[in-house]
Amino acid sequence: MAKNNRSRSSRSRKARRSETSPSRWRWLKRLVMFGVFLGLLAVGALVMAVWTTKNSLPSYSSLKASEHGQTIVVHAKDGREIVSIGPSYGRWLSYDQIPESMRNAMIAVEDRRFYDHHGVDPIGVARSIKVRVDTGAFRQGGSTITQQLARNIFLNNNKTFDRKVREAILALAIERKFTKQQILELYLNKVYFGGGAYGIDSASRLFFSHPADELSVGEAAIIAGLVKAPSRYSPTADAEAAVSRAGTVLALMEQQGFISPGEAASVNLDTIELKPEYGQNSVRYFTDWVLPQLDFILPETFEPIEVWTTLDLGMQRAATTAIQNNVPKGAQGALVSLDRDGAILAMVGGTDYVASNFNRATDALRQPGSAWKLFVYLAALEAGFTPDSAVNDAPITIDGWSPRNSGGNYAGEIDVRSAFAYSKNTVAAQLGAEVGFGTVASMAQRFGITSPISTYPSMVLGASEVRVIDLTRAFAAVQAKGTSVEPYGITRVTTASGELLYERRATREQLLVAPYVAAQMTDLMQTAVSIGTGRAAQIGRPVAGKTGTTSSNKDGWFLGFSSGITTGVWMGRDDAKRVPGLQGGTAPARAFADFMKFAVAKRPVEQFDTEAQLPAWQLEPDDEAWFGSPGDYYFVDEEGNRIEPYGGGPDGEYMPPPDDGWRPGDPQPGGDPGVRVEDYRGTVGTDGIVPTPQSPRAVDEDFLDRATGRGGQESETGARQQGASANPARRTGPSGMRIVDVEQSLDNR
Repeated sequence: MAKNNRSRSSRSRKARRSETSPSRWRWLKRLVMFGVFLGLLAVGALVMAVWTTKNSLPSYSSLKASEHGQTIVVHAKDGREIVSIGPSYGRWLSYDQIPESMRNAMIAVEDRRFYDHHGVDPIGVARSIKVRVDTGAFRQGGSTITQQLARNIFLNNNKTFDRKVREAILALAIERKFTKQQILELYLNKVYFGGGAYGIDSASRLFFSHPADELSVGEAAIIAGLVKAPSRYSPTADAEAAVSRAGTVLALMEQQGFISPGEAASVNLDTIELKPEYGQNSVRYFTDWVLPQLDFILPETFEPIEVWTTLDLGMQRAATTAIQNNVPKGAQGALVSLDRDGAILAMVGGTDYVASNFNRATDALRQPGSAWKLFVYLAALEAGFTPDSAVNDAPITIDGWSPRNSGGNYAGEIDVRSAFAYSKNTVAAQLGAEVGFGTVASMAQRFGITSPISTYPSMVLGASEVRVIDLTRAFAAVQAKGTSVEPYGITRVTTASGELLYERRATREQLLVAPYVAAQMTDLMQTAVSIGTGRAAQIGRPVAGKTGTTSSNKDGWFLGFSSGITTGVWMGRDDAKRVPGLQGGTAPARAFADFMKFAVAKRPVEQFDTEAQLPAWQLEPDDEAWFGSPGDYYFVDEEGNRIEPYGGGPDGEYMPPPDDGWRPGDPQPGGDPGVRVEDYRGTVGTDGIVPTPQSPRAVDEDFLDRATGRGGQESETGARQQGASANPARRTGPSGMRIVDVEQSLDNR
């Protein structure tokens, strides 16, 4: 009975299984069908995505022309490249122009199945996953060359699943739109190799100094090895790592049959010559100053350009060394050197550009100390003093201000030459008061000082802050015999293909002071170097210059010139704290000498022209001597209305003043002893100005009243304190150029 029951139970279970089996199979079949449907749907979507992407891809010519960012290559005076800013793409090479060894090296190391897949390599992906499982990290990439090209052109380097999917779709679309040769050509001309170089031609020029169509097998192996990690394997960063990586590339080329074992063995990677590094740390101070000027001299352009500059690499290296070897500990230094036409030969803005890119040569405002006396003495020489004029080095007080000499010593009666050579502060104060502090300020502006200038008495000792480049420019104008000098750094700009975009033209020079004034100033500065405070700046040939030291030794300066080169040196702390022992005649003068010995070594020795060729009838020339005859200029009042001196003739010609009856031997009009330079014409004698018989006065008081709108008499002392009258008349030449402020000129000579 029990047996029958067991039998019936077994049959019941079999029946139930037979009833459920068709149901399970039906569900399994449905799942398979659904999976197939999803797969077909995914394939359809992929095909649609690839087809859509393929149709939206730019043309091949558009992809060739697409470059991101402007490349600027800066060249030194001799044409050598000193810095490249922005991405560099080099010359585009077609597939046939690319060396076969370069193509094979890239395929061997980046995508060995390049010619066998359709943009995405399943075998490569599987191999990458296997390495990931075996090592626990992705040590082998699965991206093909086509995928890398898609990423470089259209995507970023974010490692996300979404980016990988889009990269794969783009790669499949690219493979269907372009041939394998076109893809490899695009890749080799656009892939990044480090150092700002995109494409093999740019990389070849960057690392080997020649175009990519001249690459050897070893050089091709080095470049191909860079793609994996451009910064790690860069030949300029780590030559040993680059050679080791290139050895791996050669082994892969041999393994895949691109080169024979004999060819691989014949490549000696250690003998490959890398491009020498001409760039210097300090060069960036110059390029940071000069490149913003492109915005003003060029039309808007995004194509690669080449900038040709005035920088002399040898002098730049010498300038950097001179500053670093002489600057006091904890201090900074700056140097600017100009050729006779204003071309910047060297510029150092600090001791280390990487540590601080602040350009102290062009941007820092510092007190010049006694270097400012250049303008005081220029104004005095223009007013009638000479290097041999007697002055009194003694205590003086001006409006409550009492300057003291360094060391507190006073020499008594000396000449102007000695006062300048030994930087006598009391004499500078006397001269400033004599010619007018406003006149000194005007002289500084005339010579290119662009920063604000004080007219307090202490300004004669350098209380107003200046820039190194501006003060150097002023000294260069003295070297140029009184003509203006405009510093510049760019000579021409071209496109990468050589098309000229800009070429500098010589600027119109302006006469700042008469040549004889510049000659006398050179005389003073030469003496300062020969026997005065600037003796440390001697270099074995004529040098003219001036030291400068501010209170508490916060700033030290030396500026001077020799053989057509003018150089300015400044040293001090950025926080303007005291630098023990810093004086213009010590570290700055030594740095000047160290640099100038190199800078002028190949130039002929030039003797300075210090002979003051004075006019025969006046200590300083009247304006006719430098700006033409009286009929070539005219006077205007403050409203711009023309005023003829002493009245015009019937046709507007110049009319001489009436004879006032003065004759030689008569006392000077006004009762003052002596002869004023502006009142009488005369000749130079041992006793000063000797009046010439019947010499007419330059202008009379009536004319000055009409020309300036002056209603009442103004004291000469007051005019000197102000530096200029409230309503100065202007004398204008044929071109409309302002020549002189008449009242200021007469009051302050």
